[in-house]
Amino acid sequence: MPEERPNYTNTSQTVVVEADRFSFETLEQENGHATVIRFRVENPRIRVGDMLVVLSGTDVCFHGMIGHIEEGYAIAADRRGSLLPASTVH
Repeated sequence: MPEERPNYTNTSQTVVVEADRFSFETLEQENGHATVIRFRVENPRIRVGDMLVVLSGTDVCFHGMIGHIEEGYAIAADRRGSLLPASTVH
């Protein structure tokens, strides 16, 4: 049976977090910047299709769509403009 594709309806929300309080694992990186990250989701209202924005002060250092959530962890990607420093666990 084919896997169902996520439903990206207009109910998406923007999830904003501060970089200095954000814990994540880098899954992919480019030039020292995290382009795909995995992070813990504790808010049950966060869904696949929501946008994750990571701020450092007023600067956006990561802006990507949450593409997968499983067992309390989400994966988001920002392959075009991430300025979030890559690390194994931040």
